[in-house]
Amino acid sequence: MNRRRFLGIGASVLGAGALAAVAVPSAAWLLAEGRPGRLLSSELDLPEAFQVPLPVPAVLQPVRTDGTNDYYEITQKVAELEILPGVKTEAWTYGGSYPGPTVVTRSGRAAVIKHRNELPVASVVHLHGGHTPADSDGYPVDLLLPVGSSGAAASMSPGSVSPGSMSPGTMDGMPGMRHAAGRNTVGERTHTYPGKQRAATLWYHDHRMGFTGPGVWRGLSGFHLVHDDEEGALPLPRGERDLPLMLADRSFAADGSFRYPSTDAALAVPGVTDDYMNGVLGDVILVNGAPWPRLDVDRAHYRLRLLNASNARLYRLELDPQPSGGDALVQIGSDGGLLAAPVAHDGIEIAPAERFDVVVDFSRYPPGTQVRLLNRFGSGRTAEVMRFDVSSRPVSDDARVPDKLSVMEELDASAAVTTRDFRFRRSRSDGWTINDDPYQPGRSLATPALGSVERWRFSTDVHHPVHLHLDHFQVIGRNGKDPGPWDAGWKDTVDLRPAEAVEVLVRFTDYAGTYMMHCHNLEHEDMAMMADFTVG
Repeated sequence: MNRRRFLGIGASVLGAGALAAVAVPSAAWLLAEGRPGRLLSSELDLPEAFQVPLPVPAVLQPVRTDGTNDYYEITQKVAELEILPGVKTEAWTYGGSYPGPTVVTRSGRAAVIKHRNELPVASVVHLHGGHTPADSDGYPVDLLLPVGSSGAAASMSPGSVSPGSMSPGTMDGMPGMRHAAGRNTVGERTHTYPGKQRAATLWYHDHRMGFTGPGVWRGLSGFHLVHDDEEGALPLPRGERDLPLMLADRSFAADGSFRYPSTDAALAVPGVTDDYMNGVLGDVILVNGAPWPRLDVDRAHYRLRLLNASNARLYRLELDPQPSGGDALVQIGSDGGLLAAPVAHDGIEIAPAERFDVVVDFSRYPPGTQVRLLNRFGSGRTAEVMRFDVSSRPVSDDARVPDKLSVMEELDASAAVTTRDFRFRRSRSDGWTINDDPYQPGRSLATPALGSVERWRFSTDVHHPVHLHLDHFQVIGRNGKDPGPWDAGWKDTVDLRPAEAVEVLVRFTDYAGTYMMHCHNLEHEDMAMMADFTVG
């Protein structure tokens, strides 16, 4: 995209004068790269690809159940992990592993999850894609302070919990960030997820205001899978052939620790150094916490639950070689669960926080084929993700992808009671903003009525994946045209390219209260590209 085309599109999409507020360096990295982020190189030798077996996160077992609820417990703690072969890395973890344990629940049953914080910092847990009451959603100043914390100053500090690290009621380094203490607790907090949603691939991660980027980078993320009867009745791959795959890029320091360009190494002041304001890219591609892993697969159908858990990296995923006839990746689900019907792709573009459920039929490959999952948006080592080695042993496979997957309601645009516009951009004075303002907790940009349908328009200067809490939405248009090839189904995160505008329909259901919208480039989010909306 050349400069003249960028400025022309920007004027039409964002409105006259909107680009004037974008800092010149912002336009410079757009024109130079087109995609967000800057590479942070590791300081040690990286392992060869396809040597490590793919790990699959353990499923968390409930500590007890009753007629309607399943109860779980997770301890957030520091752990020494061997992520790179022969190298120890200190990680912040859920339950001592990265990714954290997978929570598997059933639609209609409540999951009650008690988190205990034994980390050296405060945390906030957000169930991404969860349809949850506001007090369990993970509002960014609802801090869970470490066990043993005490004192008013410590309870107000969103960074490391040192009583003198920050003046009460402020967040240093972030304009407009004065806030109340939120619903803070010490040691333990219980989140209740009622299960009023369809089967879907969700994930949980840290959501602490100003520090989501370093928290997730250091390991605070895990899968949460919801099942239901509709999905269970389909002949889709099951058991070991139903694989959650968490994609994330990381960089490592010479001592094996995670390398991250925080403004303040003590994490008392949020943000990253100037060179990385548009996002941090690592040079190691991890899948389920393993670098460039490999997996032996049968000549059978596999369900791959793809999650982009990177801070800022975009992927275009393709199989190499492509099977004869193409259409290697048959999409059956999106962020919010099953599509109405499958959609076949040769490749999938997946932005941070997006999920794509796809089925791959490895019987389309000759025995012994080594099939690489590539990232066409990467270069060098980041152009490869993992490898599937197709077995020659005979197996049975009764899985298939039916022509009809789900009875999926389509929202009616004529039912929208209002249209709202939200501009995601960088300003000269305030950094990353929504509607020209940096985030301020407690200030709502929208107050939709419970039960209403609204049309929301998101527009961008540079690349932003936009995430909405509480309810999933449906994309109805891009730049005044039809939705894109990866917009199908119920979404909670939509990828906006530079100078784009996307329209979505959302219906606000079940729960009143204050929720979030924000960019899911975690460096943008931590530097104030968030906003509240209050459902009432």
